[in-house]
Amino acid sequence: MRRTPDRALVPHDTRALVAVDLGAESCRVSLLRWVAGRPVMTVVNRFANAPREADGGLRWDLGMIEAGLKHGLRLCAEIAVEGVRSIAVDGWAVDYVRVDADGRALADPFCYRDERTIEAEQSLHLEIAPERLRECTGVQLLRINTLYQLYADRLQGLPAGSQWMNLPEYILSRWGGAPVAEFTNATHSQMVDLKTRRWCEEIFQAAELNVELAPKLVPSGTEVGRLSGELAELAAFRDTVLIAPACHDTASAIAGIPAVGDDWAYISSGTWSLVGTVLEEPRNDAAAAAENFTNLGAVGGRVCFHKNVNGMWLIRQCLHQWAAEGREWSVPDLVAAAEKVAKPVGLLDVDDSDLLLAGGMPQRINAQRVRMGLVALGEGPENAPAFASLIFHSLAARYAEVLERVAYHSGKRLKRLFVVGGGSQNDFLNRLTQEATGLELFRGSAESSTVGNFAVQLAVLEGSRDDVTGADAEQVSRWAGRLALALEEAVTKS
Repeated sequence: MRRTPDRALVPHDTRALVAVDLGAESCRVSLLRWVAGRPVMTVVNRFANAPREADGGLRWDLGMIEAGLKHGLRLCAEIAVEGVRSIAVDGWAVDYVRVDADGRALADPFCYRDERTIEAEQSLHLEIAPERLRECTGVQLLRINTLYQLYADRLQGLPAGSQWMNLPEYILSRWGGAPVAEFTNATHSQMVDLKTRRWCEEIFQAAELNVELAPKLVPSGTEVGRLSGELAELAAFRDTVLIAPACHDTASAIAGIPAVGDDWAYISSGTWSLVGTVLEEPRNDAAAAAENFTNLGAVGGRVCFHKNVNGMWLIRQCLHQWAAEGREWSVPDLVAAAEKVAKPVGLLDVDDSDLLLAGGMPQRINAQRVRMGLVALGEGPENAPAFASLIFHSLAARYAEVLERVAYHSGKRLKRLFVVGGGSQNDFLNRLTQEATGLELFRGSAESSTVGNFAVQLAVLEGSRDDVTGADAEQVSRWAGRLALALEEAVTKS
């Protein structure tokens, strides 16, 4: 059954909270305040983010990201006259910052889509077999994983630095937090031992990486320090705690689903689509490994058992090209137009490795269609609805395939499907997905990672321990239900 959110749930300390969500396409700084005993969530600052070619690779503009976040925090300080109790940061996984002895970045971080990991993956598999990597970690083999990126650094002869940190933890460290690796984020590195839940020394040795440079592993919800520096001089931030929530934004998004029971699955729909279910124990048998399912950390020491499926990246890449050709489609307009065109003949393999690369997406899609013996589509912006329809039908079919295997591997009888993240607002894709899967579909929050971020903060601050482990995950779900209800009510009133 679905949880009935607890409307009476109110923290004893009603100072504001701040959630930072680092996204591969946009970053957000959100504020949670309590007004007349009710939670009110506001996106205070949202700014675009994208990698760009710089210094010989595809890199993130770290200075721009930090400046945007600092501006957002200053706006929060102006609004939250009652003070800010805590700040937590989540974001996309796998990318990291190499730092010097003072914690300063040695260079802008590489983007996981940089093609340098193609060679790194091939070279590393000569040192340690991919089957052994899978056996040790239970993690889906993807060349974007941190392991392959760090190995690419070594192959390029880049300075190791004093340490490396994934981006959310790096941001926390810049604001005064201890350098850590939060568990849900660390598992996506492909360097955490599935059984011991510690850094896997065998993998570090095979890759000739120094395990001493890896940050300390901590559970979701760990308090890592207090805000310091110039921001701490603002009245609202004079006693603000820094928390590592579920730093992997997918784990935060799943934590933001107010569901109980054992009959539900999820799709975290954004740049990627993460399709799976939450388990108490990992599934890493030969069958799950053969199908490349992943076992990533979830709040409370549980497991996000899912598969990466290409997502709204496909549409976004097409939109970028068509905009450059003079026609700017909004996503809502394109979705509406796609719903009116005929059902496509033939479907895409959305997980074709060529479709994971940037640039020329209409051409990449047509190249696949030609290889499959299908007719190429007109690549101009006037034919955008046909491309969108093809992508949405293909995604829905792929979701159905993956969810069937999720049910098989987990032993669950799935009845409900929660779709969260930005892609959850695509009603056409949702309808196609419900039809393809036969599951009752619930549209969650587009800002589910923010809801989960706040829910972890509240569970920690209002609980009796300093991290979210074991039964405390139940408290995260309760707070998520309360916050999700507030969002639904706000949308209804607007």
